[in-house]
Amino acid sequence: MTDTELDLPTIHMAVPMPGFPAHREFVLVRLNDEGLLYAFTSIEDPSLRFLVAPPEPFFPDYAPEIENEVFAALNTQDPDRLLVMVVITAGVDETTANLLAPIIVDRDAHRAMQVVLTGSNMPVRAIMRKAF
Repeated sequence: MTDTELDLPTIHMAVPMPGFPAHREFVLVRLNDEGLLYAFTSIEDPSLRFLVAPPEPFFPDYAPEIENEVFAALNTQDPDRLLVMVVITAGVDETTANLLAPIIVDRDAHRAMQVVLTGSNMPVRAIMRKAF
């Protein structure tokens, strides 16, 4: 079964992810029953997938400051519509999350962008541990 057969809403990147300008359409495929891991998968090239997760179970104090430019790019003013996902790097010894550049998804409009949190001291490789 291919990702396009999963009947998931297409997420349009309002701004392409850095390094992937040709990839604008993605789907978010749940990888486990708990809803903690997802594959952010390119429709144009399903072999291009990013492992992502909601930060709350791993980093309960993580609350990135979303700037007005992000709201404008996503065409929303409502922070409750936004879903924050962090990009995961799974390693042999440890798994890390990029807290500096989360992917912000507007749940209603299915628009997204990866945001670099300028002026923050968030790490690019924060070690992941479940907080519960």
